[in-house]
Amino acid sequence: MDIKNLDHLGLVAGTIDDIGIEEIINKRLGESKTEKISAGKVVKATILNALGLFSSPLYLFSNFFEGKATEHLLGEGIKSSYLNDDRLGRVLDKLYKIGIGEIFITIALEVIKKYKINMKTAHLDSSSFHVHGEYNYPELNSGEGEPRPIKITRGYSRDHRPDLKQFTMELICARDGDIPLWMKMADGNASDIKEFARSIKEFKRNFKFEGLMVADAALYSQYNLQYLDKIEWLSRVPLSIKAAYTLITETDEKALEASDTQEYSYGEIEQKEP
Repeated sequence: MDIKNLDHLGLVAGTIDDIGIEEIINKRLGESKTEKISAGKVVKATILNALGLFSSPLYLFSNFFEGKATEHLLGEGIKSSYLNDDRLGRVLDKLYKIGIGEIFITIALEVIKKYKINMKTAHLDSSSFHVHGEYNYPELNSGEGEPRPIKITRGYSRDHRPDLKQFTMELICARDGDIPLWMKMADGNASDIKEFARSIKEFKRNFKFEGLMVADAALYSQYNLQYLDKIEWLSRVPLSIKAAYTLITETDEKALEASDTQEYSYGEIEQKEP
């Protein structure tokens, strides 16, 4: 008797197949008869590794599938030894040249169509990911049509590790199910104030988005107010603005009206331009 583990990865693999991610990747990266495992299956395996109970680093990638029902998850005849770091590295290089953001959008559009995702409201935010190491490399210049490499450097650390270098990621999700729709990797010191407005415009162009975009106070600036003049958006006014700080500190809570949402109250204040 030969027993293999499946755990929750069967559900993950089934969802990947339902969306058609493997086919999308193979269509964009191409397939070769000499390949033991297609690029689409490598990406599928990468997702399974990332969403496993215990993931493995890239140099031990094939070890993750040892003892698991690899053929059931990835296809008949697929062995864990096919998922070596060389094969994974070549696929990652191809994905980089095409552009991860572009592929992400292609998959997101398929998810919207297949699962009928409501696009009336979307949420934008960013996060930082710290890394260990010096990352001292010369200034890289991408060629025409090539994606620009992100710069791993120090910046505002959201995970409270200012001593380490980092990169950042912007993510836009639909309110309907928190489905991720748009993703962009950025430099470790990228400014949300400048990046958010450009990201919203790019998202609107790719998705023909006509709904409400929700973001935090980083979106609120004089530049963005003018740049996003034809886009519906909702944000909190930063307390660095004197009028906002005064309202927060001096408004009497008893003057607020109860909201339909439990434990929330609100008050409407209109301030005209001087």
